[in-house]
Amino acid sequence: MIWYTLFCSMNVQTLQVYSKENDGELFQVIESLAMAGKKIAKDINRAGLIDLLGLTGEVNVQGEEVKKLDEFSNKVFEEELGKSGAVAGYASEENEGVVDYSNSGQYIVSVDPLDGSSNIDANVSVGSIFSVLKRISRDKVSEVDFLQKGSEQVMAGYFLYGSSTMLVYSTGSRVNGFTKDPDTGDFILSHENIKTPEEGIVYSINESYSLNWDSKLTKYIELLKGKKYKARYIGSLVSDFHRNLLYGGIYVYPADSKNVDGKLRLVYECNPIAFVVTQAGGRATNGDEDILDIIPTKVHQRTPFYVGSKGDIELWKEVDQK
Repeated sequence: MIWYTLFCSMNVQTLQVYSKENDGELFQVIESLAMAGKKIAKDINRAGLIDLLGLTGEVNVQGEEVKKLDEFSNKVFEEELGKSGAVAGYASEENEGVVDYSNSGQYIVSVDPLDGSSNIDANVSVGSIFSVLKRISRDKVSEVDFLQKGSEQVMAGYFLYGSSTMLVYSTGSRVNGFTKDPDTGDFILSHENIKTPEEGIVYSINESYSLNWDSKLTKYIELLKGKKYKARYIGSLVSDFHRNLLYGGIYVYPADSKNVDGKLRLVYECNPIAFVVTQAGGRATNGDEDILDIIPTKVHQRTPFYVGSKGDIELWKEVDQK
């Protein structure tokens, strides 16, 4: 294995070494998230062999049918974060209420345990999204702890389970990507200080819903087509966003006549993705205001979502609705 000998001789940085610059408890949060990501990646890769494909027969708080891997991923995150001692509370797309770990940890974490799970049986890339906030309660953790503006996040990011497993996150100063080494199991710094292009080349939206769009969105997509943007849509937020983060472009899940409040969840999907893109030089909006400035009123609140390159968001703001 000549390539592996050469790899080991390079000055590589593992997640464990890199993240030690953070305070002790935040380091523990990162380590717990990484362990959860590793466990989920392992079982995604063998899901068809260990009966983790298909539905559980249950419906979650969102009214969506629960995939077996949704349930498994949620359990892994909840257990790993609970072990850390640094996390006082946990919220998830799969749980109706929040979990209080009854400890003195100073952080709370909200998670979409398996984004894009509707694609999992077809072996399409999926991901996990996480948001980390400082708790504001002094006693028992409650939903109020999670109802903070996205700009208050101290860390946010996602795992991408694709041709390789990646962890991309920011603690508020830069965005770094780590790729999991399949031999050692370590996350290795592979994408340092990610910056998204000022303008994109791709737009990502489900055009099958175009009859439900308003005139402004229709005009905007036509403008992008006129600028020779390519249409790319996987149907997994993490996968679509990650591609656009690197190449430049915009992802849109709008409000429309069918979903008047949008479809994506603000607290554990849009806020963390918006935090990452902002640190990488991009922008995120609900169509009218910055996603990170919205004060949530409930954990499972939905919102329209426009996220991507700065120039593409500015173009959206300039479109005349008439």
